[in-house]
Amino acid sequence: MKMIRSVAIVALMTGCAIATMDVRPASAITLMDFIRGGRERTRERAYPAQPMPGYGMMAPHRLEDRAVTKPPRVSSPRYYTYKPEQMRRIATDRLVDPVVTGSVQSYGFPPMLRIPLADARQFLPQVEVRAPADVAKAVEAFYGGRTDFVWIDGNGANARARSALAVLADAAKTGLDPADYAVAVPADDFDRADMVAREKDLVRFEIAMSAAVLTYVQDTVRGRVDPNKISGYHDFKRKSVDLVAFLDKAATSADVAALMEERSPKSPQFLALKQELERLRAESDAAPRIEIAPGTLLKPGDNNPELANIVAGIKLKASEALKTEHAVVLAGYQGTPEYTPELVSLVEAFQKEQGLKADGVVGQASIRVLTGGDTTASKINKIEIAMEQARWLPDGLGNRYVFINQPAFMAYYTDQGAEQFSMRVVVGTKANQTYFFHDEIQTVEVNPYWGVPQSIIVNEMLPKLRSDPSYLDRMGYQVEVGGRVVPSYAVDWYGSTNSIAVRQPPSSDNALGELKILFPNSHAIYMHDTPSKSFFKRDQRALSHGCVRLAEPRRMAAAVLGVSMDDVGKEIAQGHNRALPVPQKVPVYVSYFTAWPNKDGKVEYFNDVYERDMYMDRAFEATRKARQQAEG
Repeated sequence: MKMIRSVAIVALMTGCAIATMDVRPASAITLMDFIRGGRERTRERAYPAQPMPGYGMMAPHRLEDRAVTKPPRVSSPRYYTYKPEQMRRIATDRLVDPVVTGSVQSYGFPPMLRIPLADARQFLPQVEVRAPADVAKAVEAFYGGRTDFVWIDGNGANARARSALAVLADAAKTGLDPADYAVAVPADDFDRADMVAREKDLVRFEIAMSAAVLTYVQDTVRGRVDPNKISGYHDFKRKSVDLVAFLDKAATSADVAALMEERSPKSPQFLALKQELERLRAESDAAPRIEIAPGTLLKPGDNNPELANIVAGIKLKASEALKTEHAVVLAGYQGTPEYTPELVSLVEAFQKEQGLKADGVVGQASIRVLTGGDTTASKINKIEIAMEQARWLPDGLGNRYVFINQPAFMAYYTDQGAEQFSMRVVVGTKANQTYFFHDEIQTVEVNPYWGVPQSIIVNEMLPKLRSDPSYLDRMGYQVEVGGRVVPSYAVDWYGSTNSIAVRQPPSSDNALGELKILFPNSHAIYMHDTPSKSFFKRDQRALSHGCVRLAEPRRMAAAVLGVSMDDVGKEIAQGHNRALPVPQKVPVYVSYFTAWPNKDGKVEYFNDVYERDMYMDRAFEATRKARQQAEG
């Protein structure tokens, strides 16, 4: 009975399917029957008592072998030790024209008669500059096809170089690290009698400058960090940048700084993050901190001395609009412990503003907002991470899209460039995390089947099935082998489950509720309804097996289909499992941002539910070390 309850809870908590097959609906018991332990089917519908051969199963194991065989496990994706892109030496020895190499006669003339830099290319083989592989390849291709220079002239670093250096030095304003693009500039005062040393220095500066500028351009377009090297939960195709074409433009540009800055993302979200970063860096971190006793729980009508600290926190954290609206209450509060109705209204307004459940109960979630994660330094860190991650997405999310932000536990629908509505969502637990990727919504399925993921079949159901092979039959689930429906007890559950599909037919208690919204991807992630409506009342909603549950699924389905909610309701009311194609594919961003602007452009901050910011910080540090070692 205990095992039955545990698998029932799994069914409630999950919503991810491995496949949806077009098979006729089977008679099913409800999920509530599942929770209560199931009910036996009538004798007329019961399957024979002995396993049925011929379903393509593995040969039965001996009983003595089965007794000692442990069920297998399907592992979740893991986080990696980040390995940054290795820096390699730019092959400058391949860039010298043999004719130029042997031409050193100009050095026989007095310094004032020689043509500056005329023979400087002969020093290229002596240049030691390291860069990311793509950058090194682009520098080699660029200089292999020309004999002039971009960043130097006879007097030293030219105006183009100084303009580019100013952009590199200011890289922090776009969330990048200026140290990654530092280039030593040749001094203006030099020994004119030793022009050989001077030109060697200038040639090295030329190559180093090109490498730094191209590294900056590539970083600002696609980011310093390769997201797919962070964890198996990240899934992005890295953007490509035509670096040789950029260097060609830079060589003739009258405003190279503008050319470099053009490559930085221009989406409203990125610009809002950039503006917030500038504001935060201008602030002092000397703001007062609020301390509230651990374990504090304040309910309406209570008396608690921590109320004074709670009100102080609201004064510090609330918006000016909220403080103006409740100015009388705030001004009249004398630090007493009585949690009066007026103070309850103040707390509820603050909770609503912070995206918390506005119930007036001050517990862990409210205290976390009042006391934690509010330093200027921590916000800057979140902003820098958000700017990096924003570079993984298209620059401009589109006029119509769905944006899911996992740390906010929210989904947002935008049409015609404006947010139309938002709703609460449930995402994966820390052990069953939702992925970070983007795709396109293609289908809305009403009255869906729930295709049980292999991870749940193996990790959660298999131990029960090995002791009770008819378990799924009693629970009303369909078992299919190669597309053929078979009784659960006829399967050798000690064999491979790779060819086995388990499905829960449509019902009022189906784990997916009355509809799901599909954007086919290799992670079997989608949005769906759920019978567990109470989960949406919680502030912390990392509760599923990885898919995204919607608080208002009909509203989202109507939006992506371009129909009314009544139309969606009519489709559901017919009771048939049906796939409704979306007339025009809608981009969906299943994202993870602990700092992100709302529809008004104000940046909001969220808790790092999966601790992914920590892994981003580690990736930043590994990249920084790799680049600094290359410079050394």
